[in-house]
Amino acid sequence: MEIGFFFWPYDVALVGAMAEAADAFGYDMVGIADTPGNAMDPWVATTLLAARTRRARVAVCVSNLVTRHPAVSAASIASVELLAPGRAVLGIGVGHSGTRNLGAPSLPASELAEGIVLIKELLRARPAAYRGGTAHLPWVKRSSPVFLAASHPRSLRAAGAHADGVFINYGLGPDDVKESEGTVAQAARAAGRKPDDVEIWQIACLDCGVDGEASRRKIGAILAFVSAYVMGGGDLARRGVPPEHRAPLLELRRRYSTRPGEADAALVAELGLCDYLSRRLAVCGSPDECLAQMRAAQAAGVRRLMFSVSLAVDPVRTVQLFGEHVLPVMRAGETSCPG
Repeated sequence: MEIGFFFWPYDVALVGAMAEAADAFGYDMVGIADTPGNAMDPWVATTLLAARTRRARVAVCVSNLVTRHPAVSAASIASVELLAPGRAVLGIGVGHSGTRNLGAPSLPASELAEGIVLIKELLRARPAAYRGGTAHLPWVKRSSPVFLAASHPRSLRAAGAHADGVFINYGLGPDDVKESEGTVAQAARAAGRKPDDVEIWQIACLDCGVDGEASRRKIGAILAFVSAYVMGGGDLARRGVPPEHRAPLLELRRRYSTRPGEADAALVAELGLCDYLSRRLAVCGSPDECLAQMRAAQAAGVRRLMFSVSLAVDPVRTVQLFGEHVLPVMRAGETSCPG
């Protein structure tokens, strides 16, 4: 299993510590989220990551095509590619906190494909037209892969048809993995592509701590943030949500914040959603507990897993503990954490 993590870059010291941990513990990918108002500029942070890592792939995980023109994002990732040859990955989504915090609308999923196609053309150093204009990046030396972040059928299908890879935020259960990855594969075949042409990474929240109970309490803040767009406000039955959790999830979506904190964790607890959301969307607790959950995800069919660690009790310590105690066990095929 390939494993990576992404985070909100609150300051330069945090970016440096995360870069060091990514390479030291052998994570496959490290990423920066684009979330104005919650953290520093993602492209500055990604540049710092590229300069301070030597092995891990470096991803923007993820930006959007509303607050950042696709040609601008193409030029930005191509610039990072010059700093980290063969390691730069551009993730694009419809927008969540990256748009909502600025009062901008999210991009309809139907328009994602148009932007992805433009970016991929530009990263091949070819001119491309887009909504009345033409862009060209003749200085590009190597094309970075373009991933699409997807939680809903339309964006999953867009990823299968057009993207180099996909960050799927849908759930780690066997049915969740089968449904989400199956949608991508079906769309790839319909577009004349091989399903293996699309690199699939599942996304989950991670909080790994010596005090497993503290990690389980804190994970609610990011679960409120994530589940609001993973579950959406539509047909929760079709998304595999048990009947007893549907009304609470709609209430969560109504009340959560895109600048999450303790109030969001308390809201998840108040609505009785902690256990359900943790099982579906997170790996959390002590290293041994995290290992057991990783084994379950692997058994469910997860092959690559990208963790959000932004709101962990201690994001740096989380990736260090997981990297020290869980990651080597998953790589070695052992059954318990060392030590």
